[in-house]
Amino acid sequence: MTSAPNTSANFCYRHPDRQSYILCQRCGRTICPQCQTQAAVGVHCPECVREGRAGAPRTKPQLLTRLRSRDAPLVTWSLIALCVIIWLLQIVPGSPVTTALVYFPQLTAIEPWRMITSLFVHSQGSILHLGLNMVSLFLFGPMLEHAVGRVRFLVLYLLSGLGGSVAVLLLTSGTPVLGASGAIFGLLGAFFVIQRKFGGNTTGLLVIIGLNLVAGFWPGTNISWQAHVGGLIVGAAVAFVYLRTRGRQQRTLQIIIVTGVFIALVGITAVRVLIG
Repeated sequence: MTSAPNTSANFCYRHPDRQSYILCQRCGRTICPQCQTQAAVGVHCPECVREGRAGAPRTKPQLLTRLRSRDAPLVTWSLIALCVIIWLLQIVPGSPVTTALVYFPQLTAIEPWRMITSLFVHSQGSILHLGLNMVSLFLFGPMLEHAVGRVRFLVLYLLSGLGGSVAVLLLTSGTPVLGASGAIFGLLGAFFVIQRKFGGNTTGLLVIIGLNLVAGFWPGTNISWQAHVGGLIVGAAVAFVYLRTRGRQQRTLQIIIVTGVFIALVGITAVRVLIG
């Protein structure tokens, strides 16, 4: 056995005092164990590793990719985030948020915006009210948003919530209400109509709707069944309009009819307020 010649080529180029016989697979320079980075084949020196990383295509994290995707349910996630943020503000001691946003039917004439703002506030005393509504929105929102589009989904959600408030105005004696339940029931109604149209199994959905409606009549639950019924009817009606005016050439007609639904809800509210 003969010894390798003791030349500079047999010493690490970064640590001249360390003898080595291992070469970087890319540049061919001698590197000691401390400077070696294992590659798929052989090892690389620190400079080649940096160059390789700099030249590699940059990839976005999966979550960011989904957030920026055209198919991401941005409206659903935004509604959930808004409700959670408002609830966190509600539970701050002395916070006026609940009083400022809750719907008081007797104040409809002077503060009609409460019919919508009440959709974003929930009971302060328990996270259950918020949690159940947000879970429902998380389950049904993305599917509907993907099916009808972001703008139509937002319109569906808000009109359903408004329909729930109108029903409260018509069918109660002035009890304050809050929560997204009316809008959520609108989504359930819309989902039912769309599933029926395309031949989906609606049995499970009917059971969910039925149980939730019955729960509203249960003594001591403090649930506004009026908001549930109003939201359900309006949501189903808006979804029916969407289905019957799906063609590109019917877009203007769709806008006119949906606007008509909004005007009808406003008109019913005005009449109810005028007759006391």
